[in-house]
Amino acid sequence: MNACGLIVEYNPFHNGHYYHLEQSKQATNSDCMIAVMSGNFLQRGEPAITDKFHRARVAVQQGVDIVVELPFIYAVQNSDLFARGAVSILAALGVKSLCFGSESGQINDFINAYKLFQNKQERYKLELKKQLSYGISFPEASRQAYQAIGLTQGSIDLSQPNNILGFSYLKSIYQNNFSIRPMTIKRTKNNYHDKEIKNEIASATSIRKELVAYNKVTTLAKEALPSKMIEGLDEYKQYSGLWHHWEHYFNILQYRVLTMTEAELRQVHGVDEGLEYRLKRTASKATSFDSWMNDVKTKRYTWTRLQRMFAHILVNTKKESIVSLTEEKLPYIRLLAMTDKGQAYLNQIKKSMEIPIITGLKNGRHQISAIESQASYAYYSVVSPIQRRKLYKQELNPPYILNKRS
Repeated sequence: MNACGLIVEYNPFHNGHYYHLEQSKQATNSDCMIAVMSGNFLQRGEPAITDKFHRARVAVQQGVDIVVELPFIYAVQNSDLFARGAVSILAALGVKSLCFGSESGQINDFINAYKLFQNKQERYKLELKKQLSYGISFPEASRQAYQAIGLTQGSIDLSQPNNILGFSYLKSIYQNNFSIRPMTIKRTKNNYHDKEIKNEIASATSIRKELVAYNKVTTLAKEALPSKMIEGLDEYKQYSGLWHHWEHYFNILQYRVLTMTEAELRQVHGVDEGLEYRLKRTASKATSFDSWMNDVKTKRYTWTRLQRMFAHILVNTKKESIVSLTEEKLPYIRLLAMTDKGQAYLNQIKKSMEIPIITGLKNGRHQISAIESQASYAYYSVVSPIQRRKLYKQELNPPYILNKRS
């Protein structure tokens, strides 16, 4: 079977994701679609609006054949680490191609950009270090470093979020000599950061904003969502009582920061460059997560970077653990959901796989699975105790299987 890999978050799964899935299937002529999906916390440092199990189930209902989890240690990271984890999982699963969405839509632009980057890596590193010394944020410093080596002139715009991720995917493929063909599909009808729903294909940002603002799936949101996702959102909210967003976690975060010392905060992944002092100074006067973020934010610390930091404070992940674990080979691949076709594919390749597939955290015997458990406990901490126990039990359950033949 010919498998194509996707790297996704589906927060929530919307019509644009369905477009990407179908276009990827056609472009790669694949008969098995495999998605590596972030778990309960996402690359930009946000809690997912519904948990990973509900999102994975909708994904297979919409046409994905296998959904596996991108572990927390990779999911809540910068683009290069995020890509390293996701691409290595797809390589272990034997995909022939990786198809990602981008603002560019031209894979040759990415390939040419990588060749240029490869030839000028040292200059890029020096320029990046110089820009960071001026006190600007990493994304802006990186953009200027790319510009200095000619990567923003006539090729791809590496200030655009999906182009940045796509470029990181290519770097991971080529630097690790993976036998994966990179391909890209151009985003259509919306931009990543669009805050308003304008048509049937809208950004996930605009859809989440609409859902949170009205605390229901509005008529406008329904236009941008497949029916299975609408059902999934309603079901999760009825069961848990909420859709997750950062304000739900404000009291827990405020308590943690106020009761931790600067030295303890400094050990947490993402608390760098004196941020522990800024956190302590602003914590007591904050009245909401949003107000706290605005108090902490400077031109050096982007919103995304600070959200990731708060995710690591919430989960209590330490610098030392994250650095050592992301340098190791993945000990397992966690299966969340699949179709009968996906099951047949895994049966076909399992004897040649070097990394075992697990179906629940009870089968994992590694620090990565321990951190995954911490992340789930933290994620469900805002749900009522009875529902929390039931939701967490999903971590021990077998994957959801959709039988398309029945």
